[in-house]
Amino acid sequence: MKKEPATSEDRPGFVANRILMPYINEAVFALQEGVATAEDIDKILRLGTNVPMGPLTLADFIGLDTCLSIMRVLHRDLGDSKYRPAPLLVNYVEAGWLGKKTKRGFYSYS
Repeated sequence: MKKEPATSEDRPGFVANRILMPYINEAVFALQEGVATAEDIDKILRLGTNVPMGPLTLADFIGLDTCLSIMRVLHRDLGDSKYRPAPLLVNYVEAGWLGKKTKRGFYSYS
């Protein structure tokens, strides 16, 4: 397995979560506001950024509860409103829709 090291300062979210989670959270806001469907949000980001899966699919794979937890830590520790979790994400987690592991998140998994 080839791995390349990278470094960052010891800060909340380090680098990956500090960039990835707001990306996912903004996709949830776009869905919540009716900007596009979950399918179209994912399709646009897959095609437009050449990533293997869109942000809502990725959130379902990570676990919506995990995404929410990370967003809450970033919001609390960094004190910036850009890390405020989308209400729809909170609602899904409270409803038990945690993504692929519960067979329901932004998509249904049968």
